[in-house]
Amino acid sequence: MSIEAFKAQILQKKVAVAGIGVSNMPLIQFLVQCGAQVTACDKKEEAQIAGIPLLKNLGVTVRCGSDYLEHLDCDCFFRTPGMYPEMPEIKRLREAGVHISSEMELFFALCPAQIIAVTGSDGKTTTATLIAKMLQQAGYRCWLGGNIGTPLIGRIEQIQPKDKVVLELSSFQLFTMQQSPDIAVITNVTPNHLDWHSSMAEYVFAKKQIFLHQKPVDYIVLNYDNEQTRSFATEATGIVRFFSRKQHQKEGVYLENDAIWQHSVGRREKILDTNNIRIPGVHNIENYMAAIAAVRDMVSVDDIAVVAESFAGVTHRIEFIREKNGIRFYNDSIASSPTRTAAALRAFEQKVILIAGGYDKKIPFDELGKLIQKHVKCLVLVGATSGKIKAAVEAAGDEVPIFLCTDLRCAVQTAYEKALAGDVVLLSPACASFDQFPNFEYRGNTFKDYVNKL
Repeated sequence: MSIEAFKAQILQKKVAVAGIGVSNMPLIQFLVQCGAQVTACDKKEEAQIAGIPLLKNLGVTVRCGSDYLEHLDCDCFFRTPGMYPEMPEIKRLREAGVHISSEMELFFALCPAQIIAVTGSDGKTTTATLIAKMLQQAGYRCWLGGNIGTPLIGRIEQIQPKDKVVLELSSFQLFTMQQSPDIAVITNVTPNHLDWHSSMAEYVFAKKQIFLHQKPVDYIVLNYDNEQTRSFATEATGIVRFFSRKQHQKEGVYLENDAIWQHSVGRREKILDTNNIRIPGVHNIENYMAAIAAVRDMVSVDDIAVVAESFAGVTHRIEFIREKNGIRFYNDSIASSPTRTAAALRAFEQKVILIAGGYDKKIPFDELGKLIQKHVKCLVLVGATSGKIKAAVEAAGDEVPIFLCTDLRCAVQTAYEKALAGDVVLLSPACASFDQFPNFEYRGNTFKDYVNKL
């Protein structure tokens, strides 16, 4: 749909937007500019929301408080990604004939440029960032957004057909999607967000929306080494490209002799030596392979090499903070699942002092407990899941000393006191932050602040 057609369609329509946060403010402003009668809703009280004065100046009706979704009069309702689409209030709106949508669904409908989207349980942000940097290095005008950075709906009128759009998409955003990107990438699928999704099957269903609506000429990039993503190939409606760290791919990208290779149409080509990749960890080699499989047709080997040698990583992802008295501190606050922390532990050649724990997403820690016994010198636990992680580690062995702390400040101090020169202290929580922090960025920045004040 063109933007002009959407404006004609939405003009004077009653539109409600749930969630008055950073992610939805550009959507609200865009809908106002299009001539809609907008009601902004949030369960927080007005005094808790910074953007209320701006909205009222725009003529937006504001509904806040516990009954913010009661008796809504609207033609269209935009849910915030974290709002479960089958909650009773939304079901009542749907049954009343209200069109239910989201910022991302609207963006897909209006975007004139090619869309490359990345999802997965781990590695989404890094892979999406790598894709964008490779495209920019090749000379494309590229927009990076979705679950990362600024929502792009506020810039939709600036995006041109010849541009490239790269999106990181969560299962929350994908759950109700009826459109898929031109190029879809799935890094892996492992148990995650089971506190939000009703089951693992529902979580997998949400992830699959990134490719189920593709056209035959579109591409889907899948991790061959992950059983779940490998199985998606049988359901793909577009062209399948695999990447693999463990197995040579006849059509795709693979790892061999410390180099990334591509095999396409009978032609084998060396793309990149892994020792030229600046960011650490075998999981980041996988992220590079996924990105290369997605954009190799649009970028050169030289473009990829420049990115590999210059890209130092995304904040909060095994981010080096400082060295004090020979002890190196790393921030991996993005690790909100056990598999993410497992990847971080494998990125270091030595045993680390690990700070972990946080909000309980109902994911088991059994396998992580075994890995901690192999890769961790000392474990410092903090947060709601401390007991669960402690039990999993103790069930796997008794070689790792465990210390329980009341908060992150105590955890940093404890880790520092237990460390010796040459040790690595790693914050990689294996859990979400919501028990003590509003998001992983806040947790990571707090960790960095405590470390820098040691």
